[in-house]
Amino acid sequence: MKITGLLTLSLLIILYSCRKDSFITSADARVTISADTLKYDTVFVTTGSTYRTFKIINENNQKLLLSSIKLMGGPSSIFKMNVDGIAGTQFNNIEINANDSVYVFVQVNVNPNAANLPFVLRDSVEVEYNGNKKLVQLEAWGQNAHFFRDKVINASETWNNDLPYVILGSLFVNTNQTLTINQGCRIYVHADAPIVVNGTLVVNGLKDTVDRVYFQGDRLDEPYKDFPASWPGIFFQASSKDNVLTYTVIKNAFQAIGITDPSPNANPKLVLNECVINNAYDAGIISINSSIRARNCLITNCGKNLYLAKGGDYQFTHCTIATYASSFIEHKDPVLTITNFANNTSENLTAVFRNCIFWGENGLVDDEVVVLKNGNTAFNVNFDYNLWKVQTVPQNITSNQIINNQAPLFDSINTSRYYYDFRLQTGSPAINKGVNAGVITDLDGKPRAVGIPDLGCFEKQ
Repeated sequence: MKITGLLTLSLLIILYSCRKDSFITSADARVTISADTLKYDTVFVTTGSTYRTFKIINENNQKLLLSSIKLMGGPSSIFKMNVDGIAGTQFNNIEINANDSVYVFVQVNVNPNAANLPFVLRDSVEVEYNGNKKLVQLEAWGQNAHFFRDKVINASETWNNDLPYVILGSLFVNTNQTLTINQGCRIYVHADAPIVVNGTLVVNGLKDTVDRVYFQGDRLDEPYKDFPASWPGIFFQASSKDNVLTYTVIKNAFQAIGITDPSPNANPKLVLNECVINNAYDAGIISINSSIRARNCLITNCGKNLYLAKGGDYQFTHCTIATYASSFIEHKDPVLTITNFANNTSENLTAVFRNCIFWGENGLVDDEVVVLKNGNTAFNVNFDYNLWKVQTVPQNITSNQIINNQAPLFDSINTSRYYYDFRLQTGSPAINKGVNAGVITDLDGKPRAVGIPDLGCFEKQ
């Protein structure tokens, strides 16, 4: 009996040892990777490097065979990898003992003054085992900048043009707080990072190109730098008030500006002076029952340039609103849609469009201006001295001195090269066809004609 017991115990030990020496092949093997993202938040002032690490842990009572650990960017990646002290870009058939682990070290070397680098550098490490593939994302700063992740403005602050600003996660301006952005600032926004204004946003750009303030996506490499919908946009919420954007360029957003609800005070919720909104995938400006004053603004090549719904109070003076269909934007919506209702709820609407151009080509739209009325709320929509492309004139409006279906003759339009110059050619029907609206300069900061200005945001010099 003793001999039998000893034999049984010996057999169990042998079997257990064999099990530990065998490989687990199930796709459900218990494997833990200690990080899903490695973030290199160091902002380099001079050329430097730093590293991060993660572990691949085999939590099984059998050995695990990793088919590969691979740096997806390969030898050209700005990241460098080593596994358990050995450098390389791909490692195959790596054994991890039962209840053991391997370390993966990933280093990045950055010259923050290399202007050709993106602001955020990305790659990934792929770990493959038993038919599974898992990625560890790599994220590092590429250029020297102010980097904000999930930034909240809890006390009013001012941004100056010392370094670019990169927004990751989100930017919130809290109620009763003001974010002031001064001339020349460049704000680069990540794909998942909305700018949400519950308080006040004041942008103080100036007329020279270098002194304007730019909002755009943070991908500056080809071909991504020109893609629409590369970041969410700027959203003014119900409590927001006294927002003023001057010489501001907003481009390549999903919705460049979204604004809701009337202003909490007697001032317009948003004032746009000499602003450019371009290449927004869904909408240049989408407003729901709010208030806007816009002067000398260029709103172009958006899915819906201006979409003003459920009433509100609007004045657009000397603005050019135009879209040309391209491989980026399918022009299937009017450049201006304005209504006094949404979801069967009507609100008061007052809108004045003076000395503006509404135009679109190469798309599916016959009427570039659509005005819709529902219910018995106050409804006052006035088009005064405008050029538009319209087959069916809108109802329930007041209009005066409208140039209909005459091409404005913009200076240069080349959709295949994505080149657009919306200044007016000599002979344009929009020249000297406006009315004095008290606007003495144009979007370039150049003087307007005394008495009879041109239509649109540019004055022919």
